[in-house]
Amino acid sequence: MKTKTLLLVLAFISTTTLFAQKKSNGTVYIDHPAITTVEAMTKAFVAGDSTKVASYLADDFKSYNGVGTRTNDKGQDKASFLNSVKGWNNALDYFSITRTKGAYPDAIEYKEDNQKDVVWVQTWEDIKGVHKKTGVKVNMPVHRLYVVNKNNKIQTVISYTNESIFDEIGASNANRTNGTIYNHHDNINTVRKLTYAYENGDLEATMSYYSDDARFSDINDEFGKSHTKEEVKKMWKKFLDDYEIISIDMIGYPDYLEYEMSNGREVLSWWNYHLIRKSDKKRLTVPFHFSDSFDADGKIVGEMAYYSLPLLTAK
Repeated sequence: MKTKTLLLVLAFISTTTLFAQKKSNGTVYIDHPAITTVEAMTKAFVAGDSTKVASYLADDFKSYNGVGTRTNDKGQDKASFLNSVKGWNNALDYFSITRTKGAYPDAIEYKEDNQKDVVWVQTWEDIKGVHKKTGVKVNMPVHRLYVVNKNNKIQTVISYTNESIFDEIGASNANRTNGTIYNHHDNINTVRKLTYAYENGDLEATMSYYSDDARFSDINDEFGKSHTKEEVKKMWKKFLDDYEIISIDMIGYPDYLEYEMSNGREVLSWWNYHLIRKSDKKRLTVPFHFSDSFDADGKIVGEMAYYSLPLLTAK
């Protein structure tokens, strides 16, 4: 009984201490004139109206990159920020900045003496558009902190966003190579050998060219779904049971792409499958395209198959 009483007392003390540690530091508003100012400025920014944007900014306005690495960043002043209004509109088609789904701005009035004359507004938004020159799609979330002064003018904005999209836009402004394309290569030979092994019904030889952990995808499957080597072996065995392969003919010639980025290795090949469906003796010709990913040892580690399923099942 004493032990139980002691535990209850300790629990009460712990709970009381926990609640005693709470301390209010201001008020958070879901509606506030500062929020209205911030969203009105954003709307004018998207519209490309730099004059109207200027009307919402304090004379000592500064904009900062919250994820920047520059030491002692002095920020972007009002004049430079207003120039960026036209810059964004000139750079992007379909430009928009909208609230992130399910999010809304907060206005925070802090209690500290040095915060009494300002309101902090925090927003969560999505910036969207298509870069006019490069065609790069912009679709990125951005979190922003605004400081709005007692005159309801924005004096500071700090933006947090993933800037990798700007790297892609920058890289896309010039022609760049990304490896070598081969029309003859041992990996091309591998794709030919496995295809003709399958044409001759030699499933064991066909599967020997794939790594044990290879993954197989089919354009007719649900997006993101893939199959193991053992699963595909059963599927390809059923195909041989259901269809007689008259011949598999190469269309054009395969390409082997050896990429500089990520050391990618890919054989692209195109084929016509000439078939007889055993159930009704119907003759079919079905084009197939395969994209085969290779490892450094010449084994296929991934394959994507493109073909029309309705052609295979046509009556």
